[in-house]
Amino acid sequence: MVGDGDRQELRRRQEAVLATRRREYDEDDVRVRPGKSSRPRTRTRPRHADAVDGFVIAVDRGRYTCVLSEAAPDAPVVTAMRARELGRKSVVVGDRVGLVGDTSGAAGALARIVRIAERRSVLRRTADDDETTAEGRLERVVVANADQLVIVSALADPPPRTGFIDRCLVAAYDADIEPLLCLTKADLAGPDQVVGYYAELELPYVLIRPDSDLDALRSLLAGRVSVMVGHSGVGKSTLVNRLVPDAARAVGTVSAIGRGRHTSTSAVALPLPAAPGVAPGAVAGWIVDTPGVRSFGLAHVSAESLLHGFPDLVEATVDCPPNCPHTPDEADCALDSWVAAGKADPRRLASYRRLLASRSGEGDAREPERNPGDPLAGS
Repeated sequence: MVGDGDRQELRRRQEAVLATRRREYDEDDVRVRPGKSSRPRTRTRPRHADAVDGFVIAVDRGRYTCVLSEAAPDAPVVTAMRARELGRKSVVVGDRVGLVGDTSGAAGALARIVRIAERRSVLRRTADDDETTAEGRLERVVVANADQLVIVSALADPPPRTGFIDRCLVAAYDADIEPLLCLTKADLAGPDQVVGYYAELELPYVLIRPDSDLDALRSLLAGRVSVMVGHSGVGKSTLVNRLVPDAARAVGTVSAIGRGRHTSTSAVALPLPAAPGVAPGAVAGWIVDTPGVRSFGLAHVSAESLLHGFPDLVEATVDCPPNCPHTPDEADCALDSWVAAGKADPRRLASYRRLLASRSGEGDAREPERNPGDPLAGS
């Protein structure tokens, strides 16, 4: 039998064994998950007072090619990336930006865009006219801060397409950009029909022949940021190469920096050489060369603003009933009587109504260039 003394001795031995295994714990052994700080998160962002001003001339897959505002015309271009603090703000060709970091333009150097100046104008287009479609909702900014939209159209081969010109005019007026009609291949056909079609608009135009000296066009481009748009085959690239003799080299330089797609698939700003008598190397203006486009969707333009692209029809709408849709089936629409009285070209009304129909999904935005029955379009 085990007596009380033996039990006590056994208990003391067990306690001694447990004591050797026992560990003293303190606050360092306890993992405490940090709570939310009572200090409010600041929204203050760096001022970047040392940022230098730049001008975006090309965009390629997250890399932005810029020139410094105060740099010499022959200075190397600067490659930059967008700073995280800009959030989802897009950077496009023509933007005036603030740059920090390595702005030397040396090989491998990379700056950061930390600021985007307020845009004076924004030229947009969509792939479709109907904003309810995926293509209509996909809005593309062609260029920012442009002063002038140069619509390049051939007088022959291919024939002029007034439907496309009308669309460009609507986009220009909506963006508050002055339009300029540039008619190429004037040696193959006369401009009377096209000029007459836009007579009521007093649309400025310039004729281009293969042997033209381009002085008239250069004077209209001087000191401005001009966007050139046009279909493939109208001679836009040839015209750009004549205006900017180093265009091929400049475009190649931008491509090498971005290491992306060929720049014919995206807009690129090219410096116009100064006129004779001006300091060598000075920049007389900028041409933003855009790739050839098949359509110029206007889903971003409201139905009310669409009429602003047809100023020769605006006065007639004063006699229209309230909320007039201006469609052919509206009996009280004053546009028909306005045209019947010879105050506007019927082809202009047809073009306007065709755009209205396209906005409602009844037309095809990929085929806007030819107005039905328009002899200028060759149809």
